[in-house]
Amino acid sequence: MEDMILYNRLQFAFTITFHYLFPQLTMGLSLMIVYFKWRFLRTQIVAYNDAAKFWMKIFALNFAMGVVTGIPMEFQFGTNWAKFSELTGGIIGQTLAMEGMFSFFLESSFLGMFIFGEKLMGQKMHFLAGFMVFLGSWASGYLILATHSWMQHPVGYEVLENGKFVLKNFSALFSNPWLLPSYLHNQAGSLITSAFFVSAVGAFYVLSNSHKEYGKLFLKTGVVFGLIASIVVAFPTGDLLAKNVVKYQPVTFAAMEGIFETEHGGSEIILIGQPDMENKKLDNKIAVPNVLSFLTHQRWDATIKGLNEFDESIHPTNVPGLYYAYHIMAGLGTIFIGIMVVATFLLWRNKLYQTNWILWILMFMIPFPYIANTAGWYTAELGRQPWLVYNLMRMVDGVSPTVSSGNTLFTLLGFVGLYILLGLLFLMLVLKIIRKGPEAPLALK
Repeated sequence: MEDMILYNRLQFAFTITFHYLFPQLTMGLSLMIVYFKWRFLRTQIVAYNDAAKFWMKIFALNFAMGVVTGIPMEFQFGTNWAKFSELTGGIIGQTLAMEGMFSFFLESSFLGMFIFGEKLMGQKMHFLAGFMVFLGSWASGYLILATHSWMQHPVGYEVLENGKFVLKNFSALFSNPWLLPSYLHNQAGSLITSAFFVSAVGAFYVLSNSHKEYGKLFLKTGVVFGLIASIVVAFPTGDLLAKNVVKYQPVTFAAMEGIFETEHGGSEIILIGQPDMENKKLDNKIAVPNVLSFLTHQRWDATIKGLNEFDESIHPTNVPGLYYAYHIMAGLGTIFIGIMVVATFLLWRNKLYQTNWILWILMFMIPFPYIANTAGWYTAELGRQPWLVYNLMRMVDGVSPTVSSGNTLFTLLGFVGLYILLGLLFLMLVLKIIRKGPEAPLALK
């Protein structure tokens, strides 16, 4: 049974990690495309329109890859996690069905109109098509996060005698106190990925002296969006989400922060340290006294419970993994703020485009927002363990009893091989689009 659970978790973790590489770019990029199109309508500067169409090509490619890699996860609910689907399908099936029926079709339909219908529709309707793509993209994220939030903090449910969960209050799904902070935090993280991606392409164009005017446009837009998103992802969204974890999942919060023993009179915030699970402590830690208490309760002397306060049966199953994932996310988020503050200052001083060292930093930062967003999702998922539905259904109760560990391992290896090929193809196509650049070599005026 343990092998079966492990392989099921590994398979879903791999497929969803690879899948989320694509939506996290498209959600933020859709907003930036709407911005470019709006700027074109306001200024009639053709370069803004070319920028919108250029980035929509990359959006479309990411969208296609997201669809292809998202479908296998739907099947895993019915194969690897059939018991979970059987018991909770009356609740999670509703939001997932809404995401597929409404958001996906809205996004895909208007995506085609935006790419192929500019001359037929006119510029205002073309802008509307881009806005509907943005709306569908963000609605999709909202409905998926509604599902995820219910698993983290179940509300509005009733358990029948046969063990099945049914929804007795539909509106509770969308008034879940876990949902809004989680959604806004996720969308801000997506916008960081998109802003750094746009900035990196702009830096590449400026450094290589190709499509230089577009490079400046991409840099300016990416840096401004990146600064706003990097701040928002920390405060207020990250702060609100952390307070939710303190309130509803205190054992998870203790593991995230590496608090093994309750500290009365104020809890320190750990900057660096390595969990020692055998001796229940952090090695080589660097900490700032009382700061964690202030951040979570606005009191320097507030007590935050350590893992010692909770029965080990409800401890997260991988405390070191959770601790490192959280600190990687938080550490990279802090670095993002620093980089974007410096870049914005140089932009304000009209020195950004001539300062090669910051351009090189922006160009090579492309993978790090992906890492930070992935670490953020790992924090959420590892923090919920050992529960599938927090405090209601354990992992062992949701796996399919008829799918063997050997079958799961075999298909996992197949996914790895197939996704490597898909990833290489995707990179080749994206690089081809970037090398070609926007359509017309127009200068901004």
